[in-house]
Amino acid sequence: MLFAPLIVFVLALVLDHLFGEPRRLHPVVGFGHLVNAVEKRFNTASNQSRRSLVAGLFSVFLLTAPFLGVAIWVSATLDGWLLVLIQSTTLWLAMSLRGLAEHGKAVAEPLQAGNLEKARDQVGRIVSRKASALDEEGVAAAATESMLENGADAVFASVFWFLVAGIPGVVLHRMVNTLDAMWGYRNPRFLYFGRVAARLDDLMGWVPARLTALTYMLLGNRKLAWWCWRNQGPQWDSPNAGPVMAAGAGALDVRLGGASPYPSGIKHRPILGGAENASAASVEAAITLVRRGVWLWLGVVLMITVFLLIAVHSS
Repeated sequence: MLFAPLIVFVLALVLDHLFGEPRRLHPVVGFGHLVNAVEKRFNTASNQSRRSLVAGLFSVFLLTAPFLGVAIWVSATLDGWLLVLIQSTTLWLAMSLRGLAEHGKAVAEPLQAGNLEKARDQVGRIVSRKASALDEEGVAAAATESMLENGADAVFASVFWFLVAGIPGVVLHRMVNTLDAMWGYRNPRFLYFGRVAARLDDLMGWVPARLTALTYMLLGNRKLAWWCWRNQGPQWDSPNAGPVMAAGAGALDVRLGGASPYPSGIKHRPILGGAENASAASVEAAITLVRRGVWLWLGVVLMITVFLLIAVHSS
């Protein structure tokens, strides 16, 4: 069915709107527990680069191959509306658009009310920074960055990989992205063991990240977003987060990046975006930007579907 991707996209958004993130038995959370168990079993050679790298490669394969195999089997075996329903459910669970907004609002609302301690507690649930050391602007900047980056990693990348490769694409990307989030650290424990996961995530996220940056640019301050993308994005240490957050910060005309406290110490990051200080309003604006981006992508999928239908009927 030429219109199946459009139907899946719409149904996934409806499911997301109605149910949000499952509070229990979320597959990504369950996969995360499995990732921890595998890492504890096989990450035993942190000081031996070659052994640790091989162990990381084997662990990535061990964790992803069975689920990817099931996803390929489902896609090849099922068809019709049953397949559409499973695809819609998979995409809904992967992108978590409503969940992203709820996490952001949980920070923005106490900030707006002047309750810095509650805002710190909430932002500590979505970023790895030392939340207790963040001031009001630091909390707002962390939450704004999280909305922009997770909009790319969870929402837009999930839609992209579904459109490219169906259920297997979505499943593989979410697994690799989760592995990178848990293992992609440049410290003695994960420097080599997590390298394969990190590089796979960079590879799978390269195109979606730039499409996300383009989306943010088109829907915000286009001139500033383009300048930030081209000039500030390459300074970021992540090849995919840099374009996304630079374009997003420029689109919102908000200042992000800079020095930020982590459990390991102060990390000095490049300044991104414009002149406005981050605030509760910038967190809300980032959520709105991601939502508008989803509508833009839905419109593009609709136009492509109509074009393909016209082309088929004309031939």
